[in-house]
Amino acid sequence: MRKTARTPRKALVIGAGIGGLTAAIALRKAGLDVEIHERAGELTAAGSGLSVMSNAIDALQSLDLGIDLEKRGRALESYHVRTARGRLIREFPFPDIIARLGVPSVLITRSDLQHLLLDAAAGIPITLGKSATGFTHEPGEPSGEVRVTFEDGSEARGDVLIGADGFHSVVRRQLVGNGEESRDSGYICWLAVIPFTHPRFAPGSVTHYWGSGRRFGMVDMGDDRLYWWGTKNMPTAESHNWQGNKADVQAAYAGWADVVQEAVRVTPEEAILAVPSRDRVFLERWGRGPVTLLGDAAHPMLTSLGQGSGMAIEDAVVLGRHLAGATDVPAALRRYEDERRERTRALVAASRAISTFEQSENPVRRPVRDAYFKFMPRRKLTRTLEDALTFPALSA
Repeated sequence: MRKTARTPRKALVIGAGIGGLTAAIALRKAGLDVEIHERAGELTAAGSGLSVMSNAIDALQSLDLGIDLEKRGRALESYHVRTARGRLIREFPFPDIIARLGVPSVLITRSDLQHLLLDAAAGIPITLGKSATGFTHEPGEPSGEVRVTFEDGSEARGDVLIGADGFHSVVRRQLVGNGEESRDSGYICWLAVIPFTHPRFAPGSVTHYWGSGRRFGMVDMGDDRLYWWGTKNMPTAESHNWQGNKADVQAAYAGWADVVQEAVRVTPEEAILAVPSRDRVFLERWGRGPVTLLGDAAHPMLTSLGQGSGMAIEDAVVLGRHLAGATDVPAALRRYEDERRERTRALVAASRAISTFEQSENPVRRPVRDAYFKFMPRRKLTRTLEDALTFPALSA
């Protein structure tokens, strides 16, 4: 169909995760027709939690969706870092920063956030069980039609293609090539969401416990739900194909604070997810022609800053802003990429650096790690945290 000034452009979004759903919502608001294609046969979120920090919530609020995350999650009220045995290392000034920004940070399960976004995306076609195999775009036609092919032999056509298909993005692989490798973190992550109460588990709290080559995090999801995560250093081959069980997880935290041991003890074995922790070398160019990437497809990062979903949400909002009323789609996509590149590059690098620092099992570096955070000037710590929690002003 020939495009006219009044014909809405069609955006194809590959992936119905947090970034893909937010992108579809933002693009519809920008005036595009949108359809989502998702490889999974059903939309189910893994049993994990998210810290949707103030920057991501500010970005969502700019879409004027009326989403109230606090109704499904729990506003962050305190953030502490402790030793493995529970001794306080540092209380982080998140409440003060959040109050100054005037935007909450919310602790919520991935499933609850997904449901809220699905409600906001009502009316946008979502096709499940569609595993993309690649895309084509006519050379020399930068604003021409883009075509996506799927494993079942079907195809979809549109004016813009958004690869929001995660760490193993098919869209990214075609843009970059097959030779790209992931960067392992050097440890495994165990995750679980369970019903839980404990005298030392405060409402609205985030608490990190640091040991030797191991960490453990406890996050209140509201309604007496705990999201916990644990890490342990191990070789890549072992972490990517972990064959252990709950007893191995319990052994990793033997002798730790009582609340940590109790959280693992009451977790059903089938509720524990084991996932490798990895990122990629930062990708400087995210697209070409009418194709671009966002979220983990563009800039996967380690979880130390809890900003993976936040960066995907920010990406989506900025993308929608640049495509609203755009007459030159490729130019608008390049402007979106340019606007997002420096912030995401900085957070990918910071997440890896902090991860390496916090995960240390060197007996000399561990005391240095603890002392560094314990005695860091409050002003410096506050400035660093506030930069991450502030959604950058959208460019004109």
